[in-house]
Amino acid sequence: MVSGSNISSVGSANQDFRSYTLNFEVNSFNYNPALTQELKKIFEKDLDKCTLLTNDYFAQQSSWLKFKQYFSRLLSPIF
Repeated sequence: MVSGSNISSVGSANQDFRSYTLNFEVNSFNYNPALTQELKKIFEKDLDKCTLLTNDYFAQQSSWLKFKQYFSRLLSPIF
């Protein structure tokens, strides 16, 4: 995460209650303009490889895939 041009954060912490209470997460907060700019460039490069998830994207998924995703969500509290 980049905030402005001077502050950045890198880590594994997810911003949800379950991650904060069950998982061991760590983040590094950096106050270095050069590092922040480098991380911003990396993020923008990664965006070029992303797929936009739209309603049409999900509508085209097979019923089997939707079932597997639903079933996986049911098991997620266990793991």
